[in-house]
Amino acid sequence: MEKFAVIVAGGKGLRMGSAIPKQFLPLAGKPVLYHTINAFKMAFPDIQIILVLPQDQISMTQMVLQAFPDRIDLTIVAGGENRFDSVKNGLEAVDEDAIVFVHDGVRPLVSPELIRACYEQAVEKGSAIPAINVADSMRLTEGEESKPVNRDHLRIIQTPQTFQSDILLNAFTQDYDPAFTDEATVAEAFGTKVYLINGERSNIKVTTPEDLIIAEALLTARHHA
Repeated sequence: MEKFAVIVAGGKGLRMGSAIPKQFLPLAGKPVLYHTINAFKMAFPDIQIILVLPQDQISMTQMVLQAFPDRIDLTIVAGGENRFDSVKNGLEAVDEDAIVFVHDGVRPLVSPELIRACYEQAVEKGSAIPAINVADSMRLTEGEESKPVNRDHLRIIQTPQTFQSDILLNAFTQDYDPAFTDEATVAEAFGTKVYLINGERSNIKVTTPEDLIIAEALLTARHHA
């Protein structure tokens, strides 16, 4: 079965305090996006990569391509006004009868093992949404009031959110709704049940300078291991 990875990278680096968009910042000597793309290529060498970027960042892709020792083929697509529109644009390059991964470009530590596990579950059940347990105490706030929430019933959702292509392509024929926070919510709004899979605590999203430091330390530890 064909495999497509729609990698969405729309950040501008504002929380990083950097003029360079966060997906292009150096991590272990290479752009963040290099590590993200490389994880999918390590999992499935035949996977087709669709990189979705803001129009004004497309020219910066060259620095990512140059980080690979060998030639790598990418389909580069301009993003939209929000995540929903960006993913929808990326899905236009997806064929029918495939497994589609939708992944945050700034989750560079996703492991090939998780990618393969998501693929296998999506083939079997139709979808695989990585999720991890909540480790901290949680409270629900209402104005100045708050009350505890049972964290055993809560999960932190990650990417790659993985689907059989017909499920995702049909779901994205809907009109945009602000309640669409990720691909799982889009699929559910279309009437499709989604299935969670165990994610990875190391699969962090790099959005702040502290995240970049943590990602560097995790990469170093992984290489030493």
